[in-house]
Amino acid sequence: MHVTARPRVGVLDTGFTLVELLIVVAIIGILAAVAIPGILRSRIASLEAAAIGSMRAINSAETTYASSCGHGGYAQTLDDLSKPAAGSAQLFISPDVPANGVAKSGYIMNVSADASASVVVVGSLTCNTATHDAVSGYFAEAHPVSVGVSGQRSFATDARGSLYAMTSGAIIAPGMSGASPIR
Repeated sequence: MHVTARPRVGVLDTGFTLVELLIVVAIIGILAAVAIPGILRSRIASLEAAAIGSMRAINSAETTYASSCGHGGYAQTLDDLSKPAAGSAQLFISPDVPANGVAKSGYIMNVSADASASVVVVGSLTCNTATHDAVSGYFAEAHPVSVGVSGQRSFATDARGSLYAMTSGAIIAPGMSGASPIR
């Protein structure tokens, strides 16, 4: 009986073939193509939820300001909500939104006097000697830094406390023209 020796298989001879590697790369590409849009939608939804939370925080800050500092009047800017009352270090709004035009979580935040607002008390007579006069109504809006990337919708609120949204992501003007209440 004649036994032939089997050739010894080396480490380099036991790898994947090029076809097998291409199939694995193709499968990974397909999975990524399916997963990435869902991840982006989730990211946009979380940024929109953060913007809604910021609008609610502005509502609370304005209510506190009006009842304790503005003699019944509202602040016209985030700058004035970011000033503490005399003798206190406590701000009316979170320090991460210190001024109009600040970007937070992919949204630009602004506060202004509402379209029909009148002066309630001059700024120098408020508890924090505000730069602007306290007024009878305020308007706050948040719009995406980049529509489709940081958010799809823009949001707004006013002294009534209701939240409004516009699906185009455009800046909402005082009076809420084109915006719908959030349910």
